[in-house]
Amino acid sequence: MRDVIIFVEHNGGQTRKVTFELAAEARRLADALGGKAHALVAGVGSAALARQLQNHPLDKIFHTDDADVDKFLLDPVVDYLEAVAKVTGPAAILVPNTMLGRDVAGRIVARLDAGLASDVTELRVENGRVHCIAPKLQGSTITTCAFKGGDYGVITVRPNAFAAQLQATGAELVPLEKPAGKTYGMVVESDVEEATGEIGLEEAAVVVSGGRGLGGPEPFETLLKPLAEALGGAVGASRAAADAGWVPYSLQIGQTGKIVSPQLYIAVGISGAIQHKVGMQTAGTIVAINRDGTVPIGETADLLVVGDLFQIIPALTTLVQEAKAAHT
Repeated sequence: MRDVIIFVEHNGGQTRKVTFELAAEARRLADALGGKAHALVAGVGSAALARQLQNHPLDKIFHTDDADVDKFLLDPVVDYLEAVAKVTGPAAILVPNTMLGRDVAGRIVARLDAGLASDVTELRVENGRVHCIAPKLQGSTITTCAFKGGDYGVITVRPNAFAAQLQATGAELVPLEKPAGKTYGMVVESDVEEATGEIGLEEAAVVVSGGRGLGGPEPFETLLKPLAEALGGAVGASRAAADAGWVPYSLQIGQTGKIVSPQLYIAVGISGAIQHKVGMQTAGTIVAINRDGTVPIGETADLLVVGDLFQIIPALTTLVQEAKAAHT
């Protein structure tokens, strides 16, 4: 492998910051391998997004506004990704570790007879080989694996694992032609609205999560949401809160929910069972707020605040809002 390709996930030309994180990491990997960094943008709105990506450190941006990518399920975009891979030759293919990204990764692995490394949080190049570091077994083990052979390696990357980088390198825009003789049978009739929020929670720099200690659904709106908005973050929840029907399962963080890696994770009224820790333990800074100073999450948290969350959260929200106002 010499080159690196990133798959750009977007909706009508609107993408998320994981795209720019992948672009920066692709540049670093390509430089270490002695190759080039490429991107594939496919679907309605791709041309405009491709021009936006020229502000990031890529060499070539392959793009197509083919409406079939949005109309049909997965196969059209995988066709384009396969075509780019065959044009560039041996490459590492970086895909966001999201619901759509994982589906695309599985299919392109089969198409290219490639190796797969999933939920990767760190990448290294040693002796010309890409080494992938990823937490496994509910985060209790950190694994390092490398691709032994073959022309391609597919890597799903956890959002927030890398820093984005603005660097206009004059990337070449390469329009793609529609594959000849292709027909598709599985039509996407509508998108489920909850699924569209998945990337936002997984990519949020700050996550404020609530658990059983909130006592009901109202505090998620009246306490956690104002704090999350003040911090520029998103609201999450424990499984107990989702099971109780207080919030939709799209907000659940943990082993059977979403995996998040924000810079700041605030756990409010969450005891911190191992199933929840799996979903957030790679956060940069973890703050737990609970009336019980012996809760298990205290062992994971960088800071455990013991007290009445119904007093602490409003006071904290006010302090954040005042600090923001003072700097605007």
